[in-house]
Amino acid sequence: MKLSSTHIDKTAVGLSLACAAHCLLLPALLAFTPTLTATVFSSESFHLWLLLAVIPTSIVALTLGCRQHGDRAVLIFGAFGIVLMCLAAVLGHDFLGEFTEKSLSLAGASLIAIGHIKNFRLCQQSHCHCDH
Repeated sequence: MKLSSTHIDKTAVGLSLACAAHCLLLPALLAFTPTLTATVFSSESFHLWLLLAVIPTSIVALTLGCRQHGDRAVLIFGAFGIVLMCLAAVLGHDFLGEFTEKSLSLAGASLIAIGHIKNFRLCQQSHCHCDH
């Protein structure tokens, strides 16, 4: 089975968006639906699980794409986004405060998504066959 950078890019963007939605929507949902506090989505470990999915997905997709189109900016966006998300996850709201933690998470997810969208577009423009 061939791995497609395009498919992995789309998966990574989806994971980044899931993280952003979790950061933005969960507090409001918890206020209206207190039973959500008992679910996995309300725990801090959910961020770590998402991060563990985002990191390898992003590394694989951005590396495969960059090998084809040669634009290292996609790697810079992705790497910086991963660093921000890791900082938010490791330091957490206890050390950073809730606003800063969410801000870092959202900025990181946005940078990762931008890197993957740019990677996807570069592969489409250069007609690279990002399959390996």
